[in-house]
Amino acid sequence: MTVFNELRMRPATAGRQGWDASTTARLVMAGAVIFTLLVGANLATPLYTLLQANLGLSALGVTAAFASYVLALVATLMLAGHWSDHIGRRAALILAVLAGLAGSWVFSQAENLVALSAGRALQGVAVALATGASAAALRELLPTRPEWATRFTLLATAGGVAAGPVIGGLLSLLPGPTTAPYYVHSLVLAAMLVPLYLLQARPAIKPPVGRRPVLVLAPRRPSVSTEARGAFWLAAAVGFLSFSVFGFCLSLAPAYFAPILQTDSRPLIGALAGMTLAASALSQVLSVRGRFVVPAGLAVLGASVLLLAAAAAWSSPLLLAAASVCAGLGQGVAFRTVFNDVAAKVESSQHAQVISTVYVITYLGSAVPVIGLGWATAVFGLPTAVAGFVVLCSAAALALSAVTLRTALQRRTA
Repeated sequence: MTVFNELRMRPATAGRQGWDASTTARLVMAGAVIFTLLVGANLATPLYTLLQANLGLSALGVTAAFASYVLALVATLMLAGHWSDHIGRRAALILAVLAGLAGSWVFSQAENLVALSAGRALQGVAVALATGASAAALRELLPTRPEWATRFTLLATAGGVAAGPVIGGLLSLLPGPTTAPYYVHSLVLAAMLVPLYLLQARPAIKPPVGRRPVLVLAPRRPSVSTEARGAFWLAAAVGFLSFSVFGFCLSLAPAYFAPILQTDSRPLIGALAGMTLAASALSQVLSVRGRFVVPAGLAVLGASVLLLAAAAAWSSPLLLAAASVCAGLGQGVAFRTVFNDVAAKVESSQHAQVISTVYVITYLGSAVPVIGLGWATAVFGLPTAVAGFVVLCSAAALALSAVTLRTALQRRTA
């Protein structure tokens, strides 16, 4: 079945040859696409200080550019989060890679905030197209291991976000520090198109019927079954809070961390900015179980976020690193548990749509609070704004921890 037939939602043509990949190869490709796109979306984290100087951006401008990515991602998830159910996972991933290539080129050539935001928006479109498709593909490839499908999904997403700042910092040492990272990333994305094109795609899970198949791609009102509704809202709340912290790490954290570390090394700043995400990714391989995992993870996240402000007040790089790692570990085990819970309660035919909706709310956490943080920075200064931000995030995490602890205790006595 050719990519063009998939996009047109036409039946497979007889005799179509291609790469009949193994399940393992398909797992790797599904994870690699979303991982690589998220790396590209976060290459800019250690570059923002350079971009601020080169383009004359304020802290609010940096957060606006960052938020344009998130807002485009959210809009695309709402409009097209269900597309891969109808055009197939392979076709959706190819569209995502093409959008990622366009975003990398526009961002690398940007000479003002508008162009910078346009490039970021295209990157958001790419990540959104790949999010539901890759998560659903991983679940379909591991039908008897749903928990591991969730682990691989979160490992690929958190790992890509964590690796982006580190790779961006290292590649910025090449000539053209704000363009070289995107040239290299574009070559990797282009190379990924080859196996994706050659792959023998599996049929769409919900092929359209009727004379106008394109109508199934129209935006849909998100819907969740009654059985999955509680799990859905808990996953969305934990995701929103998590990505509020991640959004800070990936936007204004480099400027906040630099005085603590007393360095302007972009690789070092990028590594520290990605440390929380890296710890979250690594937590996916930990086998932590029990009814108290979620409240414990959220409590660790809440305490660790407070320690970030303490590390700045005490100028302690060691405390900063420890707090970043603990925040990622707490978030990782908590979010994995609630994410796996909602994924297990959703029918396979609705998986891409519902998971995309979870990510809509989750990614809004990277935009709305971070824009507010950028405004507060302009008014009160970075240290004061960050102090207020971490207090709010900590209070929200501890409140969610108390709610989930109460639920766990009620189940124990039931």
